[in-house]
Amino acid sequence: MSPPRRGPPCLIGLPYDASASFLRGPAKAPPLIREALHSEVGNLWTEGMRDLGAAGALGDAGDLALPADGGARALIEAGIASLLRDGHRPIALGGDHSVTYPVLRALAPLHAGLTIVHVDAHPDLYDDFAGDRHSHACPFARIMEEGLAARLVQVGIRTMNGHQRTQAARFNVEVIDMRAWERGLRPGTDGPTYLSIDLDGLDPAHAPGVSHPEPGGLSTRAVIGLIQQLQGTLVGADVVEYNPDRDPSGVTARVAAKLVKEIADRMVCDTSP
Repeated sequence: MSPPRRGPPCLIGLPYDASASFLRGPAKAPPLIREALHSEVGNLWTEGMRDLGAAGALGDAGDLALPADGGARALIEAGIASLLRDGHRPIALGGDHSVTYPVLRALAPLHAGLTIVHVDAHPDLYDDFAGDRHSHACPFARIMEEGLAARLVQVGIRTMNGHQRTQAARFNVEVIDMRAWERGLRPGTDGPTYLSIDLDGLDPAHAPGVSHPEPGGLSTRAVIGLIQQLQGTLVGADVVEYNPDRDPSGVTARVAAKLVKEIADRMVCDTSP
């Protein structure tokens, strides 16, 4: 299959959290991330001096209508495939992290040699979690089993257990845990790259509105820097696991919106002449 043309970024909401293992809530996230993105508290200009409010700069396909069961996966895959046929590069707003698997099922066949950069406190590499192979704790095991990526680089990890360490070795995952990050190790990428950001990869001081807060994580500035410094072509991205029920101040929605802006800016860089 030939790769798609390098079109503009486009938001798509994936309001699904039925595969969450602890708390529901991320299904409510997409409209609140959009609200923060368009709030008059800020503006749609990026740090790279791009106006995402300009005509054609950032599309929005709205939210998919998804059932609270496994049938959502086929609908997500089809929704992403539709965006790709129209030449867009998707920025998916989750939703729990299980949505990344069907997104990659649509996108990966178009990009040989795909690298995934995955920001998270958790590796999400369980073979199954509580008997569920499609739990939000498992998407990267499914992705790597199916050969949907040539490389998986995980950044910010600080909860890996023995089973997930074995899984990481099985799939040749490159793990930049927080100790390695503090020593200065950074992901090196080239070619087509997909960025998956679980907001609990950030320290809860920066993004408290998540279901599984884990102290000792990345700062907002560090994640922005990672986005801006990624090499290669950013062909898609997701921002997942925002839980509005844990975010009474709305600060995590603002963080998610900021990351979305910088992801879109990075994608527009790839489409510029």
